[in-house]
Amino acid sequence: MPRTLTVPARIETRWAAGRRLFLTSAALLAVVGAIGRGAGWVTLTATLGPTAYVLLVHPESEAARLRNSSLGHLMAIACGLACLAVFGLWQHPSVVEQKYDTWAQIGAQALAVGLTLLLLELIEAQHPPAAATALLISSGIARPGPPLYGMLTGLVLLIAGAALLAWAGGRAGTSAAREEAPHGKAGEADE
Repeated sequence: MPRTLTVPARIETRWAAGRRLFLTSAALLAVVGAIGRGAGWVTLTATLGPTAYVLLVHPESEAARLRNSSLGHLMAIACGLACLAVFGLWQHPSVVEQKYDTWAQIGAQALAVGLTLLLLELIEAQHPPAAATALLISSGIARPGPPLYGMLTGLVLLIAGAALLAWAGGRAGTSAAREEAPHGKAGEADE
């Protein structure tokens, strides 16, 4: 029979989880930012926030799978770049530089996100933060060149770092379960 936690126990559990998320996300993003600074690129872009959230807060979710996060962002990058080319925006100033969207930019952004969602559904690789990647590229904010290279580097580092943390956490959890189980066998403690 499952045991219900008391209110103070639930608060302590949430506080412990929150501290872990705070420390892992801040440390991971600080490393990504430091590497970007060393390379002379901005690696901390808007797509890293929701990606970090999905990977660190919901590591067991379908969206956090390595396959889904990698393919999701790859599809978004392809769609964003294709829409820049199709709409003739490859060298066009970004929406931030102009302080407004042109009709071509609105079309490129809408199509890039729509195509990304379509492709992710077709290949069964749901990863919601990929829509932000498509939007950043098609708006010109992460245009081809250093802005795009920085964003790509940031994504690779974040996804790899989160995968490494998940692997290390899984190994630590497995070790702890083995230590708690009688005779060194995990899973027997509850039987």
